[in-house]
Amino acid sequence: MHRSRSIRRLDRVTPKGRHVIHYSRKKNSMPHCGICSAELNGISIDGKSKGKSLRSNSRIFGGVLCPSCTAKVITYASRVENGEMKLSEVGIRQRAYILQMISH
Repeated sequence: MHRSRSIRRLDRVTPKGRHVIHYSRKKNSMPHCGICSAELNGISIDGKSKGKSLRSNSRIFGGVLCPSCTAKVITYASRVENGEMKLSEVGIRQRAYILQMISH
C-alpha cells in the first residue's frame, strides 16, 4: 500500500526521539493544457465534490485544452480539411487534436 508514489512520505522524529515515516496523500494539482501547459480555467480540483459543470467545460476539448489552443486547433483542422494546409505543416503537439477533429 505504501509503495505507491501517489502517497507522500514525511520523515518525522517523535518526542521520544524515534525516527518514523508518516504517509499522506499528495494534493491534487491544477489541470493543465495539453499543448501549451497553461492552467485551465473554470475547473475545480476537488473532483466529485461539486457538480459536473464545475469539473469540466462543456465545449469541445473542454478540460483538455485551453481556449486559445482550442481555437488554433479548430482553424488548423478546417484548413487541413479544405486543402489549404498540409498536416505536416502543423506542430506535432496539435496534430493529434487536429486528427481527432477531422475524424469526427
